[in-house]
Amino acid sequence: TRSLRLWRIVPRVISLQASDFELFGLPAAFSLDRGQLDLQWKSLQREAHPDRFASEGAAAQRIAMQWSVRINEAYNRLKDPLKRAAYLCEINGAAVNAENNTSMPSAFLMQQMEWREALDDCKAIKVVDSKIEGLEKLLYEVDASHASSLKQIASLIDADQNFSAAVGQVRALMFIEKFAQEVQHQIDACS
Repeated sequence: TRSLRLWRIVPRVISLQASDFELFGLPAAFSLDRGQLDLQWKSLQREAHPDRFASEGAAAQRIAMQWSVRINEAYNRLKDPLKRAAYLCEINGAAVNAENNTSMPSAFLMQQMEWREALDDCKAIKVVDSKIEGLEKLLYEVDASHASSLKQIASLIDADQNFSAAVGQVRALMFIEKFAQEVQHQIDACS
């Protein structure tokens, strides 16, 4: 029956509590093949979609819905580099705890202050074209820092297996992404 087939969807997974990587049959690593992740997600969702179990009754549909939700949650976590890095740190005993712990490397704190000053300077510019130019230059710098942080995180997690050091970089990346959104918002407001 289909309800039995649901358990064959992911034979390597024993329960809904399996890791996201186990669910998708991927190695627990920061660097992953996004194409393979997308293919696995489509395959899993196709098999676990609750509509496929409509004739099986409410219990089978409920189980299928649980699997479908679990598959989507895992996919959303794994496809986002920041969420994936935080998840890897957490499952390896180094929770990010960004709400309670905002400590970051001192060099990055200095960088934050410089970016904030640059953003304030750009906001103060009266000529719109000059303001946009300054904001775009700042966004370019922030984007470069974002790419560099992703490389550092990949190295710390995949090569060094240093999850406690990766946590600081994950917190820094959280700030970078939030700050980039703020700069982009300022650019959009000028356009």
